[in-house]
Amino acid sequence: MIHKDFSCEFYFIRHGESVSNATPGFAAGKNFDAPLTDKGIGQAQLLGERLEREGVTFDRVYSSSLTRTVQTTENMLKGMGESGRDFPRVDDIIEQQMPGWRGVPVEEVYTPENLVYIRSKGAHFVPPDGESLRMVQRRMSNWLEDEIIYNEELTSEPVSMRVAVVGHGTASRCLFQYIMRFDDMFLRRMSIENTSIARFIFDDEGWSVLKLNDATHLGTSESHSLEAQP
Repeated sequence: MIHKDFSCEFYFIRHGESVSNATPGFAAGKNFDAPLTDKGIGQAQLLGERLEREGVTFDRVYSSSLTRTVQTTENMLKGMGESGRDFPRVDDIIEQQMPGWRGVPVEEVYTPENLVYIRSKGAHFVPPDGESLRMVQRRMSNWLEDEIIYNEELTSEPVSMRVAVVGHGTASRCLFQYIMRFDDMFLRRMSIENTSIARFIFDDEGWSVLKLNDATHLGTSESHSLEAQP
């Protein structure tokens, strides 16, 4: 039973620009554990400085265990004035894994014939030696349920908390589908910019969406957020 006075505000944050982001053209990148570029480090620091200006503090901070998210989290915390703060590195929230396509050019993977097959399978398509989107959603949502939203040690008491989860683009889309219940067609159409924030609240009434893809701290024309209206 979730206590009527339990509330958790989530900040789901995508990592900053990685080396793989900066060298597109490969179906699954060249390096699944690519670090941040200098630009990505700057983006993460801008994010942290924005959060500090807005007076945002986190009761819990989680990062995917991959290098680009750990570096994003470290630089975000530096910008918030919390350098050296420890945080869990979580394997269950890493990006979708497609090792069979790693380093393979996009044009060799997404041929017209392959695209027809992939679209016919939708979120259940399993890349070579990898995970389907549905598999990613399951591991992401299972972790979130066990760690926070159905954790009786937390939810059975009157608690108001704020949690940051620093992760990845595709994996976040899968998690947002679990939360928002949109159809599979929207999975690949949702824009999630580097270091953008998606804010949700979970309480005794379930999930509420506050904002999606908020990267206004980057000050670029490409950054567009979607805010829930009253």
